[in-house]
Amino acid sequence: MALKLNPEAKAVYRSIREEIRRRLVLPGSSSMLDRFEPTSDRGEILRRQDYLRENLPKIRSELREQIARVKPIKFRRDYLHDRILIVDEGELERALNLGLCEVSTSLEDSEGYSLVLSTVGYGIDVELLPSQIAPELYIMPLWENRETLNALARIGELTGEGSVASEILRKLDGLGEVMEKRNLLDGLEELVAAKERELNERISEKLEKFSLTLSGKELLDFLGELKAGNYEAIFRHFGGVEGEILDLINEAEDELSEKLGVTVELFSREELYPVAVPPESIEMLREELERELKVELYLKSREILESVRPLLPALRDELSRVNELDFLQAIKEFTEGLSFPELWKGGIAFINGRHLFIENPQPVSYVVGEKPENFGVPDSDVIHNERVVILTGANSGGKTSLLELITQITVLTHMGLPVPAEKAWVEPLDELFFFRRKRSTYGAGAFETALRSFVRALRGEGRKLILIDEFEAITEPGAAVRIIGELLRIAHEKGFYVVIVSHLGEDLRKELPFARIDGIEARGLDEKLNLIVDRQPAFGKLGRSTPELIVESLARRKRGKEREIFERVLRAFGRS
Repeated sequence: MALKLNPEAKAVYRSIREEIRRRLVLPGSSSMLDRFEPTSDRGEILRRQDYLRENLPKIRSELREQIARVKPIKFRRDYLHDRILIVDEGELERALNLGLCEVSTSLEDSEGYSLVLSTVGYGIDVELLPSQIAPELYIMPLWENRETLNALARIGELTGEGSVASEILRKLDGLGEVMEKRNLLDGLEELVAAKERELNERISEKLEKFSLTLSGKELLDFLGELKAGNYEAIFRHFGGVEGEILDLINEAEDELSEKLGVTVELFSREELYPVAVPPESIEMLREELERELKVELYLKSREILESVRPLLPALRDELSRVNELDFLQAIKEFTEGLSFPELWKGGIAFINGRHLFIENPQPVSYVVGEKPENFGVPDSDVIHNERVVILTGANSGGKTSLLELITQITVLTHMGLPVPAEKAWVEPLDELFFFRRKRSTYGAGAFETALRSFVRALRGEGRKLILIDEFEAITEPGAAVRIIGELLRIAHEKGFYVVIVSHLGEDLRKELPFARIDGIEARGLDEKLNLIVDRQPAFGKLGRSTPELIVESLARRKRGKEREIFERVLRAFGRS
């Protein structure tokens, strides 16, 4: 059962949740936070604590970098192009429902397709399984996410849990040659153009080195052919150089054939210089390469998939586990230096609690309800299982911050997380109410709204903690004493835990003998005339707001007539 929170308590929970969320590396890890919503179930809180105690020690700082390298592996269908599956009439509906490629019952329909698959004895026989019809659906995403697989393998090493990613990567090595050809195909025009430039440069060098002796008539014929651009006739004059140029062309085509894996004949033997490859020849070569590559990719993917497919469920589990590890590393970072609370039935108590969102906070120890046997805090002998506590004392002394700290410790406990205290004891609750002072809202409307909210907190039964920050600020002090007094009596009768911040401690002490009065006091002024406040509440002692110290500070800061007035006011406190 979820712990019920009022709006201000929910705001504290959202702040905690956001602090954890911003430490996450992967977007998909946020869903893990939903599993740790505050719960009233004692058994569930203990299960969460046990889970974190077991798993947080496995989290090492090096994991963060590897987790950041992990991307989702999606087995998409955009790898399927230009293939058709031939089936018999009885398989047609099932084949169509797979939606993997074109389907027909006639082999005649396969004309023009690069890859023809069949279950009736034509082409490459397959079963009606996605892994047989389109193994690239599985293999290509794995190939494209090799960085993720490498990160998973490293994560398995760091956690000691191992990983199937290492084995998958070894199997994928067999695809390297096919993918190299695919890369060459993508840059086919550039590859042919580079070979064409290289060939022309070599022919030009060959011609520059060639020496030719001609008669006068032969020279005139040669110049005429040169002027006309008749290179074929010119090469007849060169004699043996023509064969050498043909050798260079053959050598260039052999190199392309070896690189591309098909027989290449691109360069003309008619016009030997300069050589040029027509665009239509490149396009024909591309089509041939694409047909070859699709078949080769299909066959190699099917071969690899046979050994990889049994590993895929474990791989999916590892990908999910990465989100879990991401969540755990965020929790470990957020809870560094925190401790797991002890669940008990005595209210809430903690030693050296530190506010999560205050820089370098003063540690504070506090008890609402029963004092733990080993509480061990000075001056705590006056605590006698008081469920209702009135917190008094100096302005800006940390009273509101203490209510926030109590809320933080309570919420974190019910999330199953460590809390910001050296030691803590927390009773699992059904409801948590935190009424923060609204400094900008006054008047009858604000008073009515606040009063209705407090009454809603008091209705019903169950285990409740109610935290109230200066209710009297929105009504007259005289009325506030009567109203607060009666509300706290009701809370006491129902066994609820209550901490209320109030400057009416003296009056409430007379009205509520069952309540404990604690105080935060200012001890004086520092060299900069700021209040020196011990933020650790004194148990069972009324904390005075010491307005005379504020008056003294002002009297010492001011000059002239203003100082005279402040000094006169200070004398009214018996000080000068």
